[in-house]
Amino acid sequence: MRSLAPASLMIFVTSLFIVATTGSVQAQAPAQGKPLAEVNGRPISQEEIDKAIAGQLGKLQEQIYNLRRQRLEAVIRDRLLAQEAAKRSISVQKLLDAEVTSKVGLVTEEEIERFYQANKARFKADVDEAEIRDQIRGQLQGQKITAQREAFLQSLRKGAKVAVNLEPPPVVRVEVPINGAPVRGAANAPVTIVEFSDFHCPFCKRVLPTLKEIETKYGDKVKLAFRDYPIDGLHPGARKAHEAARCAHEQGKFWAYHDVLFDKAPRAGADDLKAYAREVGLDLPKFDQCVTSRKHKEVVQKDLDEGARLGVSGTPAFFINGELLSGAQPLESFVRVVERELARPR
Repeated sequence: MRSLAPASLMIFVTSLFIVATTGSVQAQAPAQGKPLAEVNGRPISQEEIDKAIAGQLGKLQEQIYNLRRQRLEAVIRDRLLAQEAAKRSISVQKLLDAEVTSKVGLVTEEEIERFYQANKARFKADVDEAEIRDQIRGQLQGQKITAQREAFLQSLRKGAKVAVNLEPPPVVRVEVPINGAPVRGAANAPVTIVEFSDFHCPFCKRVLPTLKEIETKYGDKVKLAFRDYPIDGLHPGARKAHEAARCAHEQGKFWAYHDVLFDKAPRAGADDLKAYAREVGLDLPKFDQCVTSRKHKEVVQKDLDEGARLGVSGTPAFFINGELLSGAQPLESFVRVVERELARPR
């Protein structure tokens, strides 16, 4: 995913949010019913603010949940090991030696050779082969130990009563308008996927086959809407490509032009854009006039502003019935959300 904000900034913001929500620092909140601020007598309510940043809050809540879940799993494993060690009146280390380390066979030369031949192209030519093989030995041995430890922990868990009560955060849905956006699919489809994309973003291109699979799998149950999110700092020529695609949309050829733009990216000079228009069968004089006048400059900017307001920080970003899914996610991630939406009562 191509992002506008540094990862360190998001980590910092998330840390502040965790501190605030766990009570380590008590924020000075206004009294119940009292507005967060007033401007010349006009109140600004918390509801108004929360609605505007619902997407960002949802992402932070998901991050907090994942951190808690990962730590919870680690603590559960530590307790299972400690309890089993206590039953046997030995230390946890001796338990692991008996059930993990001693049961893992040594890596064979045949295994090393097989791995080396399969991954030979990845190794640097100036590194001694004996050193490479030693590294492979250590890596494969570590994988065997990890697999045996995981199998042992799973056996302990099956024999124990483990109840996990950690609830995932509620789904945060935001209203994402698609008026005027190019849309593909049945108008009355129960699931709407709104994509904020950049024609010169390699991750946006990478997710295209996944979107095709979704459309094939669900047919009239899903419709896809496209919204513009060219990131000038990363792809200086993308904005003109987006404006040109809007000109193609005027002639009913947006999706054909969309496919060519991604296929040829990042070539988007004036001659390139005209060549693509000719390729998809556009009326060239009308297209030229539309592009040179920058008729859709404000439309593209409006999408950028709207995306930023909704919490889009990079491309591709998807809103599935208003729920944010960031990045070039695998098919399974889309299927999970779409299936849940199809099962949701209406």
